[in-house]
Amino acid sequence: MPLRTLFLNPPSFENFDGGASSRWPATREIESYWYPVWLAYPAGMLEGSRLLDAPPHHVSAAETIELVKQYEFVVLFTSTPGFKGDCKLAEAMKEANPGVKIAFVGPHVTVLPEKSLQDCPAIDFVCRREFDYSTVEFANGRPLDEILGISYRRDGKIAHTPDRPAISDLDALPDVTDIYRRDLDVRRYSVPFLLHPFVSLYSTRGCPAQCTFCLWPQTLSGHPWRKRSSDRVAAEMARAKEYWPWVKEFFFDDDTFNIQKARTIDLCQKLKPLKLTWSCTSRVTTDYETLKSMRDAGCRLLIVGYESGDPQILKNIKKGATVERARDFTRDCKKLGLVVHGDFILGLPGETRETIRRTIDFAKELDVETIQVSFACLSRH
Repeated sequence: MPLRTLFLNPPSFENFDGGASSRWPATREIESYWYPVWLAYPAGMLEGSRLLDAPPHHVSAAETIELVKQYEFVVLFTSTPGFKGDCKLAEAMKEANPGVKIAFVGPHVTVLPEKSLQDCPAIDFVCRREFDYSTVEFANGRPLDEILGISYRRDGKIAHTPDRPAISDLDALPDVTDIYRRDLDVRRYSVPFLLHPFVSLYSTRGCPAQCTFCLWPQTLSGHPWRKRSSDRVAAEMARAKEYWPWVKEFFFDDDTFNIQKARTIDLCQKLKPLKLTWSCTSRVTTDYETLKSMRDAGCRLLIVGYESGDPQILKNIKKGATVERARDFTRDCKKLGLVVHGDFILGLPGETRETIRRTIDFAKELDVETIQVSFACLSRH
């Protein structure tokens, strides 16, 4: 039997948007919870495991610490905003259960593995980038020095094993919806621009685009674009519809769902008979034919990264798209009746009052259904 393992999206501070596994780990005034998709994959590979998503289920730190007494291994998904609090939680878990092993995963420890271990003695090791197989191998008894993609303490120093290659066969991973059904209450998840209740999952990993600001591809999923087979995705969606016939929307939270036209159209042909309502991420480079096939297969809404209305800013961040293309794309979406949630960023490299004004004017001109404005941050350590 593997170690009794708890996969934990930890309790966090008030108004923290979805906790550590959110694509935008930030505070906001509207309660918003994203699914702990990353943790669900390894949870599905270990017998006797449990996935605890504390924030939406309103599980307190004290309750989490008490629960940890039942486990031998905890995999905690941390973030930069929540790291200090997560360290305190890890210390308390060790006090309550001295024999428990604790691994931290997520973008923060991927970028700063050595500093994370130095700052938090309660961490036994961290997993860099994709952690599905790293955590499962440890739970199954493999020694740390034989597990790829981890950093840990050895003889008073911090050791790093070689990087783990990106997972190429995504079909070999379990279906996250099975773990949601087992461990989560999907009615507790809400995002303002998605229909409620909704269920979120991935059909691909990675993004070949080189945008300089994006969290996931640069820290966790990587740039190599890998896809699940369209048959496998469609089969999971059919079962998900059986699990939750009352769910109003499914959301593909891929880095870029529709970046490959042929694959998108093929998948849409297999989703169409299911008569689902679904939404996804999209780049403005997606053409009309692809958008139409998505709409015909039940797509309702696209999350679109416009970022800026200034051509030079788009070049500065290596967006690989133009203002003109964004206009054409938005016009196509409106013609097809697709709803757009537009993402914009202020404070990108080269930003001035004039470029900000250009972005504001551009957003008003596009007149999409809803928008989200983020502030670019430079983290210093």
